[in-house]
Amino acid sequence: MAALMTLFAFIFIAFCAMAVFALAAFALKMTLKLVLLPIKLLLLPFILIAVIIKLAVLLTVGVVVVAVVVAVLIPIAILLAIFVGPFLLLSALT
Repeated sequence: MAALMTLFAFIFIAFCAMAVFALAAFALKMTLKLVLLPIKLLLLPFILIAVIIKLAVLLTVGVVVVAVVVAVLIPIAILLAIFVGPFLLLSALT
């Protein structure tokens, strides 16, 4: 019986120790967040500028990709119209 009570006491003490450790870790995390908040607020304009530049670069790359695709597809369409057009007209007449 004493061994069973010792086992439950050990489990209870281990549970309390884990709870204290989790609470201390949470308190440390919140303290670190509160300490770093002014630095984060000071860096916010620079982060905004970086995001705007990133979006501008991505938009420019997207426009260039679309322009290249259109520049490749228009000559192909013209060649198809020149070489396939007469056959399409003949097949439509017959």
